Amino acid sequence: MSTFDHKSLIQNLNENLASFRKAQPEAMAGFGALAKAAMADGAISARHKELMALAIGITQRCSGCIGFHVKALHRLGCTRAEFEEMLAVCVYMGGGPALMYAAEALAAWEKLAPAPV
Repeated sequence: MSTFDHKSLIQNLNENLASFRKAQPEAMAGFGALAKAAMADGAISARHKELMALAIGITQRCSGCIGFHVKALHRLGCTRAEFEEMLAVCVYMGGGPALMYAAEALAAWEKLAPAPV
């Protein structure tokens, strides 16, 4: 069971990067522009791009990436079935280590789910 609190991790990362954003505004604006352009709807939907980004985050073993991209996937209406199929591809391509981060991603999926209305 994952012990990460992805909601707090996202908040802490944003807080920790605040001074870097101020010190390097052009670099961070460039990164933000790149992210916005890369993740925009196009021939591939934004949701599918987020699934790819999360798959890369899982196989690269990045807990912060897992938190940010799971949160985005919820916002974009990703289904649990889509999410789990992407996890299966991660495990296929990344083996046992990817399986461990898939477990972390599953925990994040549950913890970052929007509250029922």
